[in-house]
Amino acid sequence: MMLNLTDPDQQIQCVTNFQDLVSTPFQGKINAIGWTRQLIGDFAEIVEKVELKENLAVLELDELRELELTKSGQLARAILLNDYYLLKEHGASPTLNLIRFYERDDAFPFFPTDVYSFHVDRATVPSDTFLCTYYGQPSELLPNSQASPKVLIPEIRQELQKLYNGPETGFESFLQAHYFDLHYQPKPNANTISLGLGHLWRLAIDYPGSPVLPCVHRAPKEKDGTTRLLMIC
Repeated sequence: MMLNLTDPDQQIQCVTNFQDLVSTPFQGKINAIGWTRQLIGDFAEIVEKVELKENLAVLELDELRELELTKSGQLARAILLNDYYLLKEHGASPTLNLIRFYERDDAFPFFPTDVYSFHVDRATVPSDTFLCTYYGQPSELLPNSQASPKVLIPEIRQELQKLYNGPETGFESFLQAHYFDLHYQPKPNANTISLGLGHLWRLAIDYPGSPVLPCVHRAPKEKDGTTRLLMIC
């Protein structure tokens, strides 16, 4: 799948190989780097050959290797294994997921914190998020200039303060403890960016001393009956 980007923030940089993906620094506005590529192979065959008993499952490497596949399916498997080991050798901890859909968060109806909500990732040490959608609906990015922190939207903040119902000095800690501060709302007329199929992405996350803003992204709404195949770490 060719990537067609309209990037008003100029926060995306595309590269042509894995080494550049992991070594290109985030700087200025750039907080998303993509190894863009046109993959060959039948990833749908892999999805169809795996018996999915749950709505989300990890496809283990042994199970992947044991699948009886056509030549096109074997090409797809080789790409998955190669991506996995590239990330592993880089020091990441990749998982290959099959996803019918994620569980929705209904604990706070006015403020869902599941992965379908635009959000940023956070760590206590320097780190990145890597992801690639091989089949199904791709992940989506929201330009930072078109995203508003939900906790700063007055009507939402009021509801959160009612939920908290404690001393003002502890309110920010409460927001962090429940991950409310990681979520964003698109501004009016915002344009989301599809990260496409087959492209391996490195996204900036929120950690102390990060040189750039974290990348705002979300899981897509899956099409009924279509299982996503996703590498993430």
